[in-house]
Amino acid sequence: MSRPNIVLVVMDTARARETVHERYDFLPELDRLAQTGTEYTETVASAPWTLPSHASLFTGTYPSKHGAHAGHKHLDEGLPTLAEAFQDGGYETIAVSNNTWISEEFGFARGFDTLYKTWQYVQTDIDLGEIARTKQGAEMMRALATRLAEGNPAINVANAIYGQFFRKRTDDGAKRTNEWIREWLADRNDDEPFFCFVNYLEPHLEYRPPESIVERFLPADVSYEEAMAVPQDAWGYIAGTVDLTDRQFDILRALYLAELAYLDRRLGELRRHLEAAGEFEDTVFVVTGDHGENIGDHGLMDPQYSLHETLLHVPLIIHGPGFETGQVDDLVQLTDLAPTLLDAADIDAPTLRDASQGQSFHPEVETPPREYAIAEYMAPQPSMDALRERVGILTDDLERFDRSLRAIRTDDEKLIRGSDGTRKFYELRHDPEEATNLTTERSERVDTLETTLDEWLDTFEHADTSGEVSMTDATEARLEDLGYLQ
Repeated sequence: MSRPNIVLVVMDTARARETVHERYDFLPELDRLAQTGTEYTETVASAPWTLPSHASLFTGTYPSKHGAHAGHKHLDEGLPTLAEAFQDGGYETIAVSNNTWISEEFGFARGFDTLYKTWQYVQTDIDLGEIARTKQGAEMMRALATRLAEGNPAINVANAIYGQFFRKRTDDGAKRTNEWIREWLADRNDDEPFFCFVNYLEPHLEYRPPESIVERFLPADVSYEEAMAVPQDAWGYIAGTVDLTDRQFDILRALYLAELAYLDRRLGELRRHLEAAGEFEDTVFVVTGDHGENIGDHGLMDPQYSLHETLLHVPLIIHGPGFETGQVDDLVQLTDLAPTLLDAADIDAPTLRDASQGQSFHPEVETPPREYAIAEYMAPQPSMDALRERVGILTDDLERFDRSLRAIRTDDEKLIRGSDGTRKFYELRHDPEEATNLTTERSERVDTLETTLDEWLDTFEHADTSGEVSMTDATEARLEDLGYLQ
Protein backbone atom coordinates (compact mmCIF):
# COMPACT_ATOMS: atom_id res chain seq x y z
CA MET A 1 0.00 0.00 0.00
CA SER A 2 1.32 3.45 -0.92
CA ARG A 3 1.89 5.97 1.81
CA PRO A 4 -0.95 8.45 2.33
CA ASN A 5 -0.80 12.16 1.71
CA ILE A 6 -1.12 14.30 4.81
CA VAL A 7 -3.15 17.53 4.82
CA LEU A 8 -2.93 19.41 8.11
CA VAL A 9 -5.39 22.31 8.34
CA VAL A 10 -5.35 24.84 11.17
CA MET A 11 -8.46 26.96 11.58
CA ASP A 12 -6.77 29.86 13.32
CA THR A 13 -8.62 30.87 16.52
CA ALA A 14 -11.27 28.13 16.26
CA ARG A 15 -12.37 27.07 19.73
CA ALA A 16 -14.10 23.85 20.65
CA ARG A 17 -17.20 25.48 22.13
CA GLU A 18 -18.65 26.09 18.67
CA THR A 19 -17.06 23.19 16.80
CA VAL A 20 -17.06 20.10 19.04
CA HIS A 21 -19.59 17.90 20.89
CA GLU A 22 -22.75 19.04 19.13
CA ARG A 23 -23.58 18.90 15.46
CA TYR A 24 -24.25 22.47 14.37
CA ASP A 25 -26.06 22.80 11.08
CA PHE A 26 -24.01 25.88 10.24
CA LEU A 27 -20.83 23.76 9.82
CA PRO A 28 -21.94 21.02 7.42
CA GLU A 29 -18.48 20.33 5.98
CA LEU A 30 -16.88 19.93 9.39
CA ASP A 31 -19.79 17.76 10.43
CA ARG A 32 -19.35 15.61 7.33
CA LEU A 33 -15.70 15.04 8.18
CA ALA A 34 -16.57 14.19 11.78
CA GLN A 35 -19.30 11.77 10.75
CA THR A 36 -16.94 9.82 8.49
CA GLY A 37 -13.68 10.26 10.43
CA THR A 38 -12.52 10.38 14.03
CA GLU A 39 -13.42 13.36 16.20
CA TYR A 40 -11.24 13.95 19.25
CA THR A 41 -13.51 15.88 21.58
CA GLU A 42 -10.98 16.70 24.32
CA THR A 43 -8.07 18.21 22.42
CA VAL A 44 -5.90 20.72 24.27
CA ALA A 45 -3.53 23.29 22.80
CA SER A 46 -0.17 23.70 24.50
CA ALA A 47 -0.33 27.51 24.28
CA PRO A 48 -3.11 30.09 23.89
CA TRP A 49 -1.87 31.98 20.82
CA THR A 50 -0.52 31.41 17.34
CA LEU A 51 3.28 31.46 17.48
CA PRO A 52 3.95 29.13 20.44
CA SER A 53 1.05 26.85 19.55
CA HIS A 54 2.26 26.33 15.99
CA ALA A 55 5.80 25.77 17.26
CA SER A 56 4.42 23.01 19.48
CA LEU A 57 2.44 21.57 16.58
CA PHE A 58 5.52 21.46 14.35
CA THR A 59 7.98 20.09 16.94
CA GLY A 60 5.81 18.04 19.30
CA THR A 61 7.24 20.02 22.22
CA TYR A 62 5.98 22.57 24.72
CA PRO A 63 6.91 26.29 24.78
CA SER A 64 9.39 25.94 27.62
CA LYS A 65 11.31 23.44 25.48
CA HIS A 66 11.02 24.93 21.98
CA GLY A 67 11.48 28.51 23.26
CA ALA A 68 9.15 30.30 20.82
CA HIS A 69 6.88 32.60 22.79
CA ALA A 70 6.22 36.27 23.55
CA GLY A 71 9.66 36.66 25.12
CA HIS A 72 11.40 35.17 22.08
CA LYS A 73 9.27 35.33 18.95
CA HIS A 74 11.14 32.78 16.86
CA LEU A 75 11.31 29.01 16.45
CA ASP A 76 15.06 28.56 16.54
CA GLU A 77 16.95 25.76 14.85
CA GLY A 78 17.88 22.83 17.02
CA LEU A 79 14.63 20.98 17.33
CA PRO A 80 13.58 19.05 14.22
CA THR A 81 10.22 19.92 12.67
CA LEU A 82 7.41 17.84 11.25
CA ALA A 83 7.96 19.28 7.78
CA GLU A 84 11.64 18.31 7.90
CA ALA A 85 10.70 14.77 8.90
CA PHE A 86 8.28 14.44 5.99
CA GLN A 87 10.78 16.00 3.60
CA ASP A 88 13.46 13.55 4.71
CA GLY A 89 10.90 10.76 4.37
CA GLY A 90 10.42 11.42 0.66
CA TYR A 91 7.34 13.65 0.81
CA GLU A 92 6.79 16.83 -1.13
CA THR A 93 6.19 19.48 1.53
CA ILE A 94 4.19 22.66 1.07
CA ALA A 95 2.69 25.24 3.38
CA VAL A 96 0.12 27.94 2.73
CA SER A 97 0.00 30.59 5.43
CA ASN A 98 -2.50 33.37 6.00
CA ASN A 99 -1.01 34.39 9.35
CA THR A 100 2.16 36.48 9.39
CA TRP A 101 3.57 34.60 12.38
CA ILE A 102 3.76 31.44 10.25
CA SER A 103 6.52 32.53 7.92
CA GLU A 104 10.25 32.15 7.42
CA GLU A 105 10.81 35.33 9.41
CA PHE A 106 9.76 33.52 12.59
CA GLY A 107 11.43 30.20 11.84
CA PHE A 108 8.55 28.22 10.32
CA ALA A 109 9.88 27.61 6.80
CA ARG A 110 12.25 24.78 7.73
CA GLY A 111 11.43 21.60 5.87
CA PHE A 112 8.95 23.10 3.39
CA ASP A 113 9.77 22.88 -0.30
CA THR A 114 7.31 25.74 -0.79
CA LEU A 115 5.88 28.26 1.69
CA TYR A 116 3.17 30.37 0.08
CA LYS A 117 2.12 33.57 1.87
CA THR A 118 -1.29 34.83 0.80
CA TRP A 119 -0.65 38.39 2.00
CA GLN A 120 1.74 38.83 -0.94
CA TYR A 121 0.44 38.93 -4.48
CA VAL A 122 3.90 37.97 -5.75
CA GLN A 123 6.07 35.98 -3.35
CA THR A 124 9.08 38.03 -2.24
CA ASP A 125 11.02 38.96 0.89
CA ILE A 126 10.23 42.65 0.30
CA ASP A 127 6.75 43.90 1.13
CA LEU A 128 5.57 47.46 0.58
CA GLY A 129 2.06 46.75 1.79
CA GLU A 130 2.48 48.66 5.02
CA ILE A 131 3.26 51.85 3.09
CA ALA A 132 0.06 51.55 1.09
CA ARG A 133 -1.92 50.84 4.26
CA THR A 134 -0.49 53.57 6.46
CA LYS A 135 0.25 56.50 4.14
CA GLN A 136 -1.90 58.57 1.83
CA GLY A 137 -1.52 60.74 -1.25
CA ALA A 138 1.82 62.39 -1.94
CA GLU A 139 3.33 60.97 1.24
CA MET A 140 2.55 57.44 0.04
CA MET A 141 4.05 58.14 -3.39
CA ARG A 142 7.27 59.49 -1.86
CA ALA A 143 7.58 56.50 0.45
CA LEU A 144 6.95 54.08 -2.41
CA ALA A 145 9.53 55.81 -4.58
CA THR A 146 12.12 55.50 -1.83
CA ARG A 147 11.52 51.77 -1.42
CA LEU A 148 11.15 50.90 -5.12
CA ALA A 149 14.90 50.51 -5.45
CA GLU A 150 14.75 47.49 -3.13
CA GLY A 151 14.37 44.27 -5.11
CA ASN A 152 12.05 44.13 -8.12
CA PRO A 153 10.09 47.41 -8.50
CA ALA A 154 7.19 45.85 -10.42
CA ILE A 155 6.73 43.11 -7.82
CA ASN A 156 6.95 45.62 -4.98
CA VAL A 157 4.27 47.82 -6.49
CA ALA A 158 2.02 44.84 -7.18
CA ASN A 159 2.25 43.69 -3.57
CA ALA A 160 1.62 47.17 -2.21
CA ILE A 161 -1.49 47.62 -4.35
CA TYR A 162 -2.72 44.14 -3.52
CA GLY A 163 -2.27 44.64 0.22
CA GLN A 164 -4.11 47.96 0.20
CA PHE A 165 -6.98 47.42 -2.20
CA PHE A 166 -7.69 43.75 -2.78
CA ARG A 167 -6.59 41.27 -0.12
CA LYS A 168 -9.25 41.92 2.50
CA ARG A 169 -12.06 42.73 0.13
CA THR A 170 -13.53 39.23 0.17
CA ASP A 171 -11.90 37.21 2.95
CA ASP A 172 -8.68 36.78 4.94
CA GLY A 173 -7.03 34.60 2.33
CA ALA A 174 -9.02 31.35 2.33
CA LYS A 175 -10.26 31.82 -1.22
CA ARG A 176 -6.81 32.52 -2.58
CA THR A 177 -5.39 29.64 -0.54
CA ASN A 178 -7.72 27.18 -2.18
CA GLU A 179 -7.11 28.59 -5.65
CA TRP A 180 -3.36 28.16 -5.18
CA ILE A 181 -3.73 24.60 -3.88
CA ARG A 182 -6.02 23.69 -6.79
CA GLU A 183 -3.41 24.91 -9.27
CA TRP A 184 -0.62 23.19 -7.36
CA LEU A 185 -2.52 19.89 -7.37
CA ALA A 186 -2.98 20.15 -11.14
CA ASP A 187 0.71 20.81 -11.79
CA ARG A 188 2.44 18.60 -9.21
CA ASN A 189 4.47 15.43 -9.79
CA ASP A 190 2.24 12.49 -8.78
CA ASP A 191 5.15 10.13 -8.08
CA GLU A 192 5.58 11.13 -4.44
CA PRO A 193 3.10 11.71 -1.62
CA PHE A 194 2.73 15.18 -0.14
CA PHE A 195 2.53 16.86 3.22
CA CYS A 196 0.43 20.01 2.96
CA PHE A 197 0.05 22.42 5.87
CA VAL A 198 -2.61 25.16 5.70
CA ASN A 199 -3.27 27.99 8.12
CA TYR A 200 -6.65 29.64 7.46
CA LEU A 201 -6.91 32.98 9.25
CA GLU A 202 -10.68 32.99 9.63
CA PRO A 203 -12.10 33.40 12.30
CA HIS A 204 -9.33 35.60 13.69
CA LEU A 205 -10.06 39.19 14.71
CA GLU A 206 -11.12 41.36 13.01
CA TYR A 207 -14.34 39.55 12.17
CA ARG A 208 -15.36 40.60 8.66
CA PRO A 209 -17.48 37.75 7.26
CA PRO A 210 -19.49 38.20 4.05
CA GLU A 211 -22.81 39.96 4.54
CA SER A 212 -24.72 37.10 2.93
CA ILE A 213 -23.55 34.72 5.66
CA VAL A 214 -23.84 37.07 8.64
CA GLU A 215 -27.58 37.63 8.38
CA ARG A 216 -28.56 34.20 9.69
CA PHE A 217 -26.52 34.66 12.88
CA LEU A 218 -27.30 38.24 13.86
CA PRO A 219 -30.17 39.09 16.22
CA ALA A 220 -33.28 39.95 14.21
CA ASP A 221 -33.09 43.67 14.99
CA VAL A 222 -29.41 44.08 14.08
CA SER A 223 -28.33 45.16 10.61
CA TYR A 224 -25.07 44.26 8.94
CA GLU A 225 -23.99 47.89 9.12
CA GLU A 226 -24.58 48.01 12.88
CA ALA A 227 -22.65 44.77 13.31
CA MET A 228 -19.67 46.09 11.37
CA ALA A 229 -19.67 49.23 13.52
CA VAL A 230 -19.16 47.35 16.80
CA PRO A 231 -15.66 48.07 18.14
CA GLN A 232 -13.25 45.15 17.80
CA ASP A 233 -10.41 46.73 19.76
CA ALA A 234 -9.41 43.89 22.08
CA TRP A 235 -6.69 45.82 23.86
CA GLY A 236 -8.85 48.88 24.36
CA TYR A 237 -11.52 46.68 25.92
CA ILE A 238 -9.05 44.92 28.22
CA ALA A 239 -7.57 48.27 29.26
CA GLY A 240 -10.98 49.82 29.89
CA THR A 241 -10.72 52.51 27.22
CA VAL A 242 -13.39 50.80 25.09
CA ASP A 243 -16.74 49.77 26.54
CA LEU A 244 -18.83 46.99 25.05
CA THR A 245 -22.40 46.17 26.01
CA ASP A 246 -23.94 42.70 26.28
CA ARG A 247 -25.73 43.39 23.00
CA GLN A 248 -22.45 44.24 21.30
CA PHE A 249 -20.84 41.05 22.57
CA ASP A 250 -23.83 39.10 21.23
CA ILE A 251 -23.13 40.71 17.87
CA LEU A 252 -19.43 39.87 18.03
CA ARG A 253 -20.25 36.24 18.82
CA ALA A 254 -22.59 36.20 15.83
CA LEU A 255 -19.80 37.52 13.62
CA TYR A 256 -17.46 34.85 14.99
CA LEU A 257 -20.01 32.15 14.10
CA ALA A 258 -20.36 33.63 10.64
CA GLU A 259 -16.59 33.53 10.17
CA LEU A 260 -16.64 29.84 11.10
CA ALA A 261 -19.50 29.22 8.67
CA TYR A 262 -17.61 30.95 5.88
CA LEU A 263 -14.46 28.95 6.61
CA ASP A 264 -16.51 25.76 6.68
CA ARG A 265 -17.49 26.43 3.07
CA ARG A 266 -13.84 26.84 2.16
CA LEU A 267 -12.99 23.55 3.89
CA GLY A 268 -15.56 21.87 1.66
CA GLU A 269 -14.03 23.55 -1.35
CA LEU A 270 -10.57 22.28 -0.38
CA ARG A 271 -11.94 18.78 -0.04
CA ARG A 272 -13.51 19.01 -3.51
CA HIS A 273 -10.17 20.11 -4.99
CA LEU A 274 -8.51 17.04 -3.48
CA GLU A 275 -11.33 14.82 -4.76
CA ALA A 276 -11.11 16.30 -8.26
CA ALA A 277 -7.38 15.59 -8.29
CA GLY A 278 -8.04 11.99 -7.23
CA GLU A 279 -6.14 12.48 -3.95
CA PHE A 280 -8.71 12.66 -1.17
CA GLU A 281 -9.21 8.93 -0.60
CA ASP A 282 -5.46 8.51 -0.14
CA THR A 283 -5.16 11.49 2.21
CA VAL A 284 -5.12 11.74 5.98
CA PHE A 285 -7.07 14.97 6.32
CA VAL A 286 -6.63 16.75 9.66
CA VAL A 287 -8.61 19.79 10.82
CA THR A 288 -7.81 21.47 14.12
CA GLY A 289 -7.46 24.86 15.80
CA ASP A 290 -4.24 26.34 17.12
CA HIS A 291 -6.08 28.02 20.01
CA GLY A 292 -9.46 29.47 20.85
CA GLU A 293 -10.83 32.92 21.52
CA ASN A 294 -12.19 35.07 24.32
CA ILE A 295 -15.19 37.11 23.23
CA GLY A 296 -15.84 38.83 26.51
CA ASP A 297 -15.24 35.55 28.33
CA HIS A 298 -13.44 36.01 31.65
CA GLY A 299 -13.44 39.76 31.02
CA LEU A 300 -11.08 39.33 28.05
CA MET A 301 -10.95 39.60 24.28
CA ASP A 302 -8.47 37.93 21.94
CA PRO A 303 -6.36 34.84 22.79
CA GLN A 304 -4.09 36.33 25.45
CA TYR A 305 -3.49 36.69 29.18
CA SER A 306 -5.21 33.46 30.25
CA LEU A 307 -5.19 29.67 30.04
CA HIS A 308 -8.93 29.12 30.24
CA GLU A 309 -10.69 26.46 28.20
CA THR A 310 -11.99 29.13 25.83
CA LEU A 311 -8.38 29.39 24.60
CA LEU A 312 -7.06 25.85 25.08
CA HIS A 313 -9.91 23.52 24.13
CA VAL A 314 -9.81 23.17 20.34
CA PRO A 315 -11.42 20.99 17.67
CA LEU A 316 -9.63 18.03 16.10
CA ILE A 317 -10.97 15.78 13.37
CA ILE A 318 -8.88 13.26 11.44
CA HIS A 319 -10.28 11.61 8.33
CA GLY A 320 -8.62 9.08 6.09
CA PRO A 321 -6.62 5.84 6.00
CA GLY A 322 -6.21 4.30 9.44
CA PHE A 323 -8.80 6.46 11.18
CA GLU A 324 -12.20 4.88 11.66
CA THR A 325 -15.53 6.60 12.10
CA GLY A 326 -16.22 7.52 15.70
CA GLN A 327 -15.61 9.84 18.60
CA VAL A 328 -12.73 9.70 21.08
CA ASP A 329 -13.15 11.45 24.44
CA ASP A 330 -9.64 10.80 25.79
CA LEU A 331 -7.34 13.77 26.39
CA VAL A 332 -5.04 14.50 23.46
CA GLN A 333 -2.77 17.47 22.80
CA LEU A 334 -1.60 19.25 19.68
CA THR A 335 1.92 18.14 20.68
CA ASP A 336 0.69 14.59 20.02
CA LEU A 337 -0.07 15.26 16.35
CA ALA A 338 3.56 15.10 15.20
CA PRO A 339 4.21 11.48 16.28
CA THR A 340 0.66 10.51 15.28
CA LEU A 341 1.09 11.77 11.71
CA LEU A 342 4.52 10.15 11.46
CA ASP A 343 2.82 6.86 12.35
CA ALA A 344 0.11 7.51 9.76
CA ALA A 345 2.81 7.92 7.10
CA ASP A 346 5.04 5.13 8.46
CA ILE A 347 8.00 7.49 8.84
CA ASP A 348 10.63 6.66 11.45
CA ALA A 349 12.08 10.17 12.02
CA PRO A 350 13.95 9.08 15.17
CA THR A 351 15.38 12.55 15.83
CA LEU A 352 11.95 14.16 15.92
CA ARG A 353 10.43 11.31 17.89
CA ASP A 354 13.20 11.46 20.47
CA ALA A 355 12.82 15.21 20.90
CA SER A 356 9.02 15.16 20.94
CA GLN A 357 7.11 15.41 24.20
CA GLY A 358 3.94 14.19 22.52
CA GLN A 359 2.62 10.67 22.34
CA SER A 360 1.08 9.10 19.29
CA PHE A 361 -2.63 8.37 19.45
CA HIS A 362 -2.72 6.62 16.06
CA PRO A 363 -5.33 3.83 16.24
CA GLU A 364 -2.73 1.17 15.43
CA VAL A 365 -0.39 2.28 18.22
CA GLU A 366 -1.13 0.94 21.68
CA THR A 367 -0.57 4.02 23.83
CA PRO A 368 -2.34 4.49 27.16
CA PRO A 369 -4.55 7.58 27.37
CA ARG A 370 -3.06 10.77 28.74
CA GLU A 371 -3.43 11.30 32.48
CA TYR A 372 -3.08 15.05 32.05
CA ALA A 373 -2.49 17.83 29.54
CA ILE A 374 -0.13 20.78 29.93
CA ALA A 375 -0.33 24.33 28.62
CA GLU A 376 2.10 27.22 28.98
CA TYR A 377 1.93 30.98 28.56
CA MET A 378 5.55 31.99 28.96
CA ALA A 379 5.19 35.79 28.80
CA PRO A 380 2.39 38.32 28.26
CA GLN A 381 1.58 39.23 24.66
CA PRO A 382 1.40 42.14 24.21
CA SER A 383 3.89 43.06 26.91
CA MET A 384 2.92 45.58 29.53
CA ASP A 385 5.16 48.14 27.80
CA ALA A 386 3.40 47.62 24.48
CA LEU A 387 -0.02 47.81 26.10
CA ARG A 388 1.01 50.92 28.03
CA GLU A 389 2.16 52.57 24.80
CA ARG A 390 -1.21 51.80 23.25
CA VAL A 391 -3.57 52.81 26.06
CA GLY A 392 -1.49 55.00 28.40
CA ILE A 393 -1.01 54.44 32.11
CA LEU A 394 -2.00 50.94 33.20
CA THR A 395 -4.13 50.40 36.27
CA ASP A 396 -3.11 47.98 39.00
CA ASP A 397 -5.82 45.69 37.67
CA LEU A 398 -4.08 45.51 34.29
CA GLU A 399 -0.64 45.03 35.81
CA ARG A 400 -1.84 41.64 37.06
CA PHE A 401 -1.33 40.34 33.51
CA ASP A 402 2.42 40.82 33.82
CA ARG A 403 3.14 37.17 34.60
CA SER A 404 3.60 33.77 33.05
CA LEU A 405 1.07 30.95 33.44
CA ARG A 406 1.10 27.18 33.38
CA ALA A 407 -1.89 24.85 33.47
CA ILE A 408 -2.29 21.16 34.14
CA ARG A 409 -5.58 19.56 33.22
CA THR A 410 -7.03 16.10 33.81
CA ASP A 411 -10.30 14.77 32.42
CA ASP A 412 -12.28 16.54 35.14
CA GLU A 413 -10.03 19.09 36.86
CA LYS A 414 -7.67 21.91 36.03
CA LEU A 415 -5.08 23.99 37.85
CA ILE A 416 -3.75 27.28 36.49
CA ARG A 417 -0.61 28.53 38.24
CA GLY A 418 0.84 32.01 37.79
CA SER A 419 4.40 33.17 38.33
CA ASP A 420 2.88 35.87 40.56
CA GLY A 421 1.75 33.22 43.05
CA THR A 422 -1.86 32.99 41.89
CA ARG A 423 -3.61 29.61 41.81
CA LYS A 424 -6.93 28.78 40.17
CA PHE A 425 -8.52 25.34 40.46
CA TYR A 426 -11.64 24.34 38.55
CA GLU A 427 -13.80 21.23 38.53
CA LEU A 428 -14.49 21.18 34.81
CA ARG A 429 -17.20 18.56 34.87
CA HIS A 430 -19.38 20.68 37.16
CA ASP A 431 -18.01 24.07 36.11
CA PRO A 432 -17.14 24.02 32.39
CA GLU A 433 -17.21 27.83 32.28
CA GLU A 434 -14.43 27.98 34.92
CA ALA A 435 -16.43 30.43 37.00
CA THR A 436 -15.63 29.16 40.52
CA ASN A 437 -12.07 29.01 41.83
CA LEU A 438 -11.91 26.15 44.37
CA THR A 439 -8.25 26.49 45.33
CA THR A 440 -9.01 26.90 49.02
CA GLU A 441 -11.70 24.23 49.19
CA ARG A 442 -9.59 21.67 47.29
CA SER A 443 -6.14 22.57 48.62
CA GLU A 444 -4.99 18.96 48.88
CA ARG A 445 -5.83 18.25 45.25
CA VAL A 446 -4.17 21.53 44.23
CA ASP A 447 -0.98 20.44 45.99
CA THR A 448 -1.05 17.11 44.16
CA LEU A 449 -1.45 18.73 40.75
CA GLU A 450 1.28 21.25 41.53
CA THR A 451 3.65 18.44 42.42
CA THR A 452 2.81 16.65 39.17
CA LEU A 453 3.40 19.85 37.20
CA ASP A 454 6.77 20.46 38.88
CA GLU A 455 7.83 16.86 38.31
CA TRP A 456 6.95 17.22 34.64
CA LEU A 457 8.99 20.43 34.37
CA ASP A 458 12.01 18.54 35.71
CA THR A 459 11.85 15.89 32.98
CA PHE A 460 13.42 17.95 30.16
CA GLU A 461 15.92 20.67 29.35
CA HIS A 462 14.34 24.07 28.95
CA ALA A 463 15.12 26.33 26.00
CA ASP A 464 17.89 28.84 26.61
CA THR A 465 16.35 31.76 24.73
CA SER A 466 15.79 35.33 25.77
CA GLY A 467 15.31 38.73 24.24
CA GLU A 468 13.12 40.11 21.50
CA VAL A 469 13.51 38.96 17.90
CA SER A 470 13.82 41.65 15.25
CA MET A 471 11.30 41.85 12.43
CA THR A 472 10.86 44.04 9.39
CA ASP A 473 8.63 47.09 9.47
CA ALA A 474 6.35 45.40 6.94
CA THR A 475 5.91 42.36 9.18
CA GLU A 476 5.24 44.49 12.22
CA ALA A 477 2.62 46.43 10.29
CA ARG A 478 0.87 43.23 9.22
CA LEU A 479 0.85 41.96 12.80
CA GLU A 480 -0.65 45.22 13.96
CA ASP A 481 -3.33 44.77 11.31
CA LEU A 482 -4.13 41.46 13.01
CA GLY A 483 -4.38 43.17 16.41
CA TYR A 484 -0.96 42.18 17.76
CA LEU A 485 0.93 44.84 19.67
CA GLN A 486 4.71 44.46 19.74
